[in-house]
Amino acid sequence: MAPAQYVLTFSCPDRPGIVNAVSGLLFGHGGNILESQQYGDTGTGRFFMRTVFSLADMSVFAVLSTEMVAIATHFGMQWTLRDRSQRRRVMLLASKFDHCLADVLYRWRIGELPMEIVAIVSNHPRDTYRHLDFGDIPFHYLPASRDDRTAHETPLLDLIEQTGTELVVLARYMQILSSELAARLSGRCINIHHSFLPGFKGARPYHHAHARGVKLIGATAHFVTADLDEGPIIEQDTQRVSHHDTPTDLIRIGRDIERRVLAQALRCYLDDRILLNGQRTVVFSV
Repeated sequence: MAPAQYVLTFSCPDRPGIVNAVSGLLFGHGGNILESQQYGDTGTGRFFMRTVFSLADMSVFAVLSTEMVAIATHFGMQWTLRDRSQRRRVMLLASKFDHCLADVLYRWRIGELPMEIVAIVSNHPRDTYRHLDFGDIPFHYLPASRDDRTAHETPLLDLIEQTGTELVVLARYMQILSSELAARLSGRCINIHHSFLPGFKGARPYHHAHARGVKLIGATAHFVTADLDEGPIIEQDTQRVSHHDTPTDLIRIGRDIERRVLAQALRCYLDDRILLNGQRTVVFSV
């Protein structure tokens, strides 16, 4: 049987001795480093590191974790240490447009996105997705009202807590989260947005973009914050378009970009590759 694998991520003020302390701890408990990526931000003076390691003797993990607390305290680290065999618990939120939801479900089913989907939540009834196979995944219909956002967000937050959700994915979920809920989900809620169209807000961004003759369209996956569509960016992509492309063409191309950008952001999160750096992110390459 292959040795158990773990992933350690952290950020802290940069100073000498950080890598030595961490690698020494792992070596002292028989750990074998399989991957290691570091980044020092000279602008902020912070250091970021992601290390994947194996342990031949899993019984030492508890002791190693305890000793890591002392190192983290000494260096002022924000850190996580996770068994890679434990799948993240993810909740998917969607609205009428279901292309991102369908794509995430497909990638999950073929093993491309190793996670446990605890629920699918929508402000539209189940019949909206009658062509999608949710299998045994619980579906929750939570109608939304602009006049009373609490009536929608209170049961949503209860569901997040009851299911032990670690990550919320807004798969083209067309409801704006309140500042309070965004704060509760800080660093664990990802949204996909048709960015690279910053001047075209509202319900028909691709039509507005077509009217202005844009030559590039794209999408951005970012963490959700109280500032609408301005959270730390995780992943982006673009594609060139031309005067030949109709609004329908732009919508089709945009959906493809949104699907792959969200999938890549989700993949990076599930593999502990994203670390927050103020209003930015450090994303270690796959």
